[in-house]
Amino acid sequence: MPRAVTLIRSASLSDVAEYAYAATAPPEARLIFAAGACPLNADGSTAAVGDYAGQAAKSVENLRTALADAGAELSDVISTRALVASTRQEDLVTAWQVVRDAFGEHDVPSTLMGVTVLGYHDQLVEIEAVAAVLD
Repeated sequence: MPRAVTLIRSASLSDVAEYAYAATAPPEARLIFAAGACPLNADGSTAAVGDYAGQAAKSVENLRTALADAGAELSDVISTRALVASTRQEDLVTAWQVVRDAFGEHDVPSTLMGVTVLGYHDQLVEIEAVAAVLD
């Protein structure tokens, strides 16, 4: 199946970032706006309490499920935002590495943010995504 997402890399910007700086989708693409994927188990409890990497992994797993239910997969994602409840850069990097590894070579434009608090009890990570598919 042809992909709708085209990643754009800039030779004018630093190559330190582990993601493309922009992405596009053609006019005929259907956009999917995923709610922030949280590290919640099926029973609503928070997974991997106190573990940034574990919560990032569960959030990615839940994101995959939400995308699949909408007819998409990680390779259809056009941008992400990872929210990490911490003021420590190393915690953000720990969570980011899990997210980055999940996307592999599909290095979509992304924003990594440290935030004060997230919505669920003991929640440390949340991942938002927008995907584009050709039906």
